Amino acid sequence: MSTHNKMKMLTAAALLAACGMASQVAHAAESAICYNCPPEWADWGTQLKAIARDTGIQVPQDNKNSGQALAQMVAEKSNPVADVVYYGVSFGIQAAGTGVIADYKPAHWDTIPAGMKDPDGKWVALHSGTMGFMVNVDALGGAPVPQSWDDLLKPEYKGMVGYLDPSSAFVGYVAAVAVNQAKGGTMQDFTPALSWFKKLQVNQPIVPKQTAYARLISGEIPILLDYDFNAYRAKYKDHANVAFVIPKEGTVTVPYVISLVKNAPHEANGKKVIDYVLSDKGQAIWANAYLRPVRPSAMSAEAKAKFLPDSDYARAQTVDYQQMADAQKAFSARYLSEIR
Repeated sequence: MSTHNKMKMLTAAALLAACGMASQVAHAAESAICYNCPPEWADWGTQLKAIARDTGIQVPQDNKNSGQALAQMVAEKSNPVADVVYYGVSFGIQAAGTGVIADYKPAHWDTIPAGMKDPDGKWVALHSGTMGFMVNVDALGGAPVPQSWDDLLKPEYKGMVGYLDPSSAFVGYVAAVAVNQAKGGTMQDFTPALSWFKKLQVNQPIVPKQTAYARLISGEIPILLDYDFNAYRAKYKDHANVAFVIPKEGTVTVPYVISLVKNAPHEANGKKVIDYVLSDKGQAIWANAYLRPVRPSAMSAEAKAKFLPDSDYARAQTVDYQQMADAQKAFSARYLSEIR
């Protein structure tokens, strides 16, 4: 073979190798940043793997809570890092007023109930959760499974009750709204909830800022104010001796929502991620993780059978989420002033 032909072959091989490397780099560049997508929460771990498998978009896990996610987006407003953000509905409503999120009406928009989406597409619900008591029965030391908000104030549960910081984490704020509604309060008056939290301090509660699922499973926190979906996951997936209780005085059900970040660095990929988690496949993942999907058709009879009976869920109410969002800052200020 002539030197000229050898050079041609080497050049061709180099070009093919370069194209292959470019293809790998391009594939690796398919990413989107989601704030507040922790793998242990709501089975985001499975969802993120499915997004990567079915769309080719890699979404790194992120362990912020709702309040931390919103605060960081506001801080990064002039130079956004995130593409999408997942948070409790009241934070979605707050974010809509800060100018940090964009309008986006995803696929299946028309099948999503009006109360579960911002009219302009600034946020859209993915699923909902019902607040209650997630109880590690084996960690109770022989005490009975509590059945009411008042039960948690009893001396036998000293050092056993945990709740996420309601001044920062959305799930903590939902717990505050739930006990407040159960005790006769309103979105304009959180005095009943604050009175209950003051009484609970005598029992030395544990108050983490981020998801405490693993600490409940280990028994470090025997009773956690949390959502039904985390309790069912612990029971059916992790096979822990965990019970979920909807307190007899009542509770609330709230949606979790997703938004596209304004001026997102990977906007097209961010849109694909939102489309995916609202698709039949994405919604089925939520349902199989014991969440009520915003598109109920994705919930199988097998998934529904893992939930408490409808008669128990009759004690769970929806609220005016706009009022809930409007009241959050004032509640947080009072909580920080009066409880901590």
